[in-house]
Amino acid sequence: MSFNNLQLIEPVLEALRKEGYNDPTPIQQQAIPLILQKKDLLGCAQTGTGKTAAFTIPVMQLMQERRQIEKKQYHHLQTLILTPTRELAIQIGESLLAYGRYLPFRHQVIFGGVPQHSQVRAIRAGVDIIVATPGRLLDLMQQRIISLNEIQYFILDEADRMLDMGFVHDVKRIISKLPSERQTLFFSATMPPEIKQLASILLTNPAKVEVTPVSSTVEIINQSVYFVEKQNKLSLLIQLLKDERIETLLVFTQMKHAADKLARSLSREGIRTEAIHGNKSQNARQTALNNFKNRKTRVLVATDIAARGIDIDELTHVLNYELPNVPETYVHRIGRTGRAGASGTAISFCDWSEKVFLTDIQKLIKKTIPVVKGHPFDNSLLHSGPVQVITPANNSFRSAGKGKRSRAFSQKM
Repeated sequence: MSFNNLQLIEPVLEALRKEGYNDPTPIQQQAIPLILQKKDLLGCAQTGTGKTAAFTIPVMQLMQERRQIEKKQYHHLQTLILTPTRELAIQIGESLLAYGRYLPFRHQVIFGGVPQHSQVRAIRAGVDIIVATPGRLLDLMQQRIISLNEIQYFILDEADRMLDMGFVHDVKRIISKLPSERQTLFFSATMPPEIKQLASILLTNPAKVEVTPVSSTVEIINQSVYFVEKQNKLSLLIQLLKDERIETLLVFTQMKHAADKLARSLSREGIRTEAIHGNKSQNARQTALNNFKNRKTRVLVATDIAARGIDIDELTHVLNYELPNVPETYVHRIGRTGRAGASGTAISFCDWSEKVFLTDIQKLIKKTIPVVKGHPFDNSLLHSGPVQVITPANNSFRSAGKGKRSRAFSQKM
């Protein structure tokens, strides 16, 4: 199927051709027709499935059709896209700019952590779409700079992360100010009870789309784990980075201070590294992200919340320097590679204290992650039970699909 089969208008198709897009992803194939039928939508899709285009493209088309019927030439706020992080808001703004390049709409991205003057000036000049994080949106609503009275389309993106970050009360306050007559699109990578309850408040007889359940990992991602003591993780990472085939590497830590510490340590070794997390200024975060995308920086160390807005098609390598204590987070992390049909490699370091996290992850994804044996900092005593073993020569940061794995066997310690 191509985008030509989705009943899209010519200005949208032309923009997609300009971007080099021909074939929609599964969630785009399913969601776009339903949204164009003006149905509320409940979408469950993990990162990297193309859901941003799945809602921005049809919503802008509906806005254009409404504009032609109502013959309103002025700009007025019709669409609100609510998202948890600044990085993701910026990414959505970039998508609106790309897919709407031949449509007459203005959009504005608003978020906290920066002065509001330029955002307010753009809003007062007239906008059709606002992409916002909850805090700054509520601030501007309280200042009566933004009114939601005429919202026709409301999109809540990354709803599960919104709850993780403690935004649920802010989200409910915003919802209370929306018109009852509207089309609502609700996207979440996971569907715990709290999310289902919020969706029931927001949606009216929604169509449902589910693509790549969160318990699954992209098959083309080559996963492996190194057992290593905590104090040896840095040395092992430095050794792995001697492989020049690792052009860019996204590294995950749990805490902000750990991200900064690791970035400093790698920089002292002559490895171009920057960190990105919530304590960084918006300018610093965006500069670090741009440097990583442009390959001026080789390694980007990130916390989970900051990484939600990272969307890099050619990112081939992800490393869990610290395993997450929530198994679904592992799926989100490694989903940063292997995007758009490309191959990818996901490596994890595991010390004795993280063994329980690894067990939970393997239960969720329903597979045993191959263990790299025989590396200089190997501590296999951390692991017990069945393992699939690969040697350092065969593993590591080669492209997915390269290198032969040795046979799996059971090992009891």
